[in-house]
Amino acid sequence: MNARQFLGFIVLFCGISLLATSSVDAQHGAKSGPMPDFLKGDKIPKGADHDWNLGPTGARGWIYTNDYETTEARQILVTKIDRGSPADGVLKEDDVILGIGNAKFSYDPRTEFGKAITAAESEKGKGKLELQVWRDGKKSKKTVKLKVMRDYSDTAPFDCPKSKRIFEQGCDALAKQMAANPNAGNPIIRSLNTLALLSSGRKEFMPIIQNQVKWASKYSDVESRGLCCWYYGPVNLLLCEYTLATGDKTYLKDIRRISLEICDGQSRVGSWGHRFSNPNGRLGGYGMMNAPGLPIMMSLVLAEKAGVKDPAVKEAIERSTRLMRFYTGKGCVPYGDHEPWMKTHDDNGKNGIAALLFNSMGEKESAEYFSRMSVCSYGGERDLGHTGNYFNVCWAMPAVALSGPNASGAWMEEFSWYYDLARRWDGTYVNQGQTIAKHDKFKRWDSSGAMLLAYAQPLRKLYLTGKVSDVVPELSKKEAASLIEDGRGYSRRHQRDTYADKNDKQLWTALASWSPIVRERAAEQLKKRKGNHMPQLAKMMKGNEYSKLGACQLLGKMGSKAAPAVPTLRKFLKDDDLWVRIKAAQALGTAGRSGRTAIPDLLEMLAEQPTTEDPRGMQQRYLCFVLFDRGNGMLKRSLDGVDKEALYKGVRAGLQNEGGKARSALATVYKQLSYEEIKPLLPAIHRAIVEPAPSGIMFADGVRMSGLELLAKHKIKEGVPLCIELLELGRWGLSRRIPKCLDALESYGSAAKSEIPNLKPLYEKLKNKPRKTDKDRQLIQRIDQLIKKIKSDPSKPVMRSLPKLAA
Repeated sequence: MNARQFLGFIVLFCGISLLATSSVDAQHGAKSGPMPDFLKGDKIPKGADHDWNLGPTGARGWIYTNDYETTEARQILVTKIDRGSPADGVLKEDDVILGIGNAKFSYDPRTEFGKAITAAESEKGKGKLELQVWRDGKKSKKTVKLKVMRDYSDTAPFDCPKSKRIFEQGCDALAKQMAANPNAGNPIIRSLNTLALLSSGRKEFMPIIQNQVKWASKYSDVESRGLCCWYYGPVNLLLCEYTLATGDKTYLKDIRRISLEICDGQSRVGSWGHRFSNPNGRLGGYGMMNAPGLPIMMSLVLAEKAGVKDPAVKEAIERSTRLMRFYTGKGCVPYGDHEPWMKTHDDNGKNGIAALLFNSMGEKESAEYFSRMSVCSYGGERDLGHTGNYFNVCWAMPAVALSGPNASGAWMEEFSWYYDLARRWDGTYVNQGQTIAKHDKFKRWDSSGAMLLAYAQPLRKLYLTGKVSDVVPELSKKEAASLIEDGRGYSRRHQRDTYADKNDKQLWTALASWSPIVRERAAEQLKKRKGNHMPQLAKMMKGNEYSKLGACQLLGKMGSKAAPAVPTLRKFLKDDDLWVRIKAAQALGTAGRSGRTAIPDLLEMLAEQPTTEDPRGMQQRYLCFVLFDRGNGMLKRSLDGVDKEALYKGVRAGLQNEGGKARSALATVYKQLSYEEIKPLLPAIHRAIVEPAPSGIMFADGVRMSGLELLAKHKIKEGVPLCIELLELGRWGLSRRIPKCLDALESYGSAAKSEIPNLKPLYEKLKNKPRKTDKDRQLIQRIDQLIKKIKSDPSKPVMRSLPKLAA
């Protein structure tokens, strides 16, 4: 797949599903059609074309899927056999595999087949993979002969002969593949494949590696309107890791150039999106995206270690790490500038690359937290990802291994089947992806390098493979088992019932867990249980930080039943821990009438300026949601009894928050105040229109459009030119802005005549479109009618001026 195709796929899918901000919600209800019974002659449902590599057999097979899980299936239809592979001559296309050995598939053919490969490759299995096969109306047993690779050790991939053999075989095959076709793959694939060879430390691979490094040194895409941020990180990581591993400084100037291009493309808040930021320091499109941003961040850290010394690089690292450091202890690094992701222990591998980032910087607390979260994420959690799980798998083991051999061994015991199923018979890997092909934009990517990095961890040659390994404390076997237990039981289909089988005592213990995800799952179940939770909650609220947070998470789900805890929650608003204060505020926001007693406290906190502890004003951001969000905001419908001066101070401060979504929440205030009441806020409202939020780009237009409507309603003359300025024809989201801007302009009547000439660019752009939609034609007519209406309007509205209002 070339870069242009990748762009098209990613942008298309993101446009459909971004509102959920994560793969799990965006992919709700996906099926591969009705479940066929191949023994009755049924066919694969139309469009359900995702089949699976069946390990080193050389066969591929189709498995039924429901909601991104293959757990309901009990058959595998063989779709392809590689010539010369172990399955050649044993299996045939259209064979139906019904089970392993003497047992039929009973819980998930995909997992069961992967585990059967692991067992067959052991010394005990002697390489014999015995299958139950249905062919031409008859059942029989077929044996596929595999290589004996031995067992995974308890500390795999460390001190593990099988892992060593897999890695060496994979590198040999990958090197042969890259030598034959050195230009294959996009920059991500090429970089990761080369990094895998580099991580081996084998000198015979050096000519292949140097050829790829030379290609990477010429990389530049500063003018891209596509996916440059996705590519810059892996490319720069390759150059930096090569320089640090070999001591060869040949490409230091190129690393510096690429790093400075990255720095120039960073947004004002320290983020990156699909592409670099605009000249105004704001990202375009959907705004901040952490999946490409984190590898970029790590590449800058390694660039400094490689010898790049520049204030711009140092400043960029500080901005970015401040951005990511916030999520330590709070959940998963989310899609963009959103709340921490709370459904799984990792989201698209972002916790994994964050662990590597902070480990390379020597930041113990963050590196340890994100590594531990990665250990908890396997199975159904690791199987998913936004537009595909490529990165969720790629960054998994490198992060898990930071917690030591006991952690990696325990994790592999749960998930080694996935690696064995993905491994092809020559030792390379093609991305297995998710169960629904149309939602997987990494379909059939060469994932050899991404997978082999897992087995390279014992060699410690690169920063991606644990070159710095003394930052994160190693887990004992007992501690590793505990983390695995924390991640157990997740099901995409039954995620709300993850802890349904736990008793109350187990749930209360889980509610005080170190893991925010465990606490959230426990709170979800306790909310459903009958009985009085307050005595136990009262005890928890006197406990440590985890207990306080768990209590707040449950109280936030209890609604008005949380009333007895309101006095303690108000005390928590003064807690030393930022996240305790925020979670307490959120719980108060859902506590009904009793929670409203905290409104004066919350408004006072909202008016506070960002601090060194909270440089991005995250407390202020969450308070905007708690107080004013149009969904659950405490003041979304009524400002009765609210002190106006306190309200003004809070709103003015909130309108300067760097989060666009937080600012937009404040718009619920606008419709609740009369002109005289809102007059003191108009300068701040105007400023929030003219100076858009530097982050949360996707949601930033909300407060700007609401402010424009307000200025038009009260005939503020400074709003007239803004009706056109806010169209911003080349910016994402135009279709939502156009009607609101035109409606606002129309409400000014004859006072809008000055803007008629400025409507022409939009009119001409629509009129000259080669293929017009009905919506385009309606809009052309709307603009034409608007111009005529403004020209013929006989009224002379009385206009107000902001400077006069301020005076």
